[in-house]
Amino acid sequence: MDAITQIFTTFGVTWPKFIAQIVLFLIVYWILSKFAIGPIIKMLEERRRRIEEGQLNAEKIKQQLAEAEIRYQEVLHKANTEAQAIINEARASGEALTQRQTQDAIRSAEDILVKARAEIDQEQKRMVADVKKQMIHLVVDTTAKVTGKVLTDVDQKRLSEETAKQLA
Repeated sequence: MDAITQIFTTFGVTWPKFIAQIVLFLIVYWILSKFAIGPIIKMLEERRRRIEEGQLNAEKIKQQLAEAEIRYQEVLHKANTEAQAIINEARASGEALTQRQTQDAIRSAEDILVKARAEIDQEQKRMVADVKKQMIHLVVDTTAKVTGKVLTDVDQKRLSEETAKQLA
């Protein structure tokens, strides 16, 4: 202990002052730790905890964002698929409608042709009958003029039948 005393005297330290300084240092340390360092450490600890929570929340948000992006892509893909199906259905419906209208038009045209042919046939038969009738009258009139006599109803009928057979 003699060495310690010699060191203290060399540096000008006296025991009563040294003990007072130690007591003052301990009191200042206790006051600072109680009122300054303690709250500062608590505040720093709280900040560290908030930063960790912020990082965890940021990770959660990133994960939720990634999930939302995946759901968005799924919904977009589903919407595109449904839209394509609707477009294909509309095309098929349009094509079916076009074909149906085309077939209706063809049927209408065929009906018109059939009616026209029937009318033409009737008109042709009427015209042939009319021509035959006129030919018969012409033959009867010509025969009456050539022979110079008036033909009786029986003669006219016989002559008409013979002319009709020859025309047929």
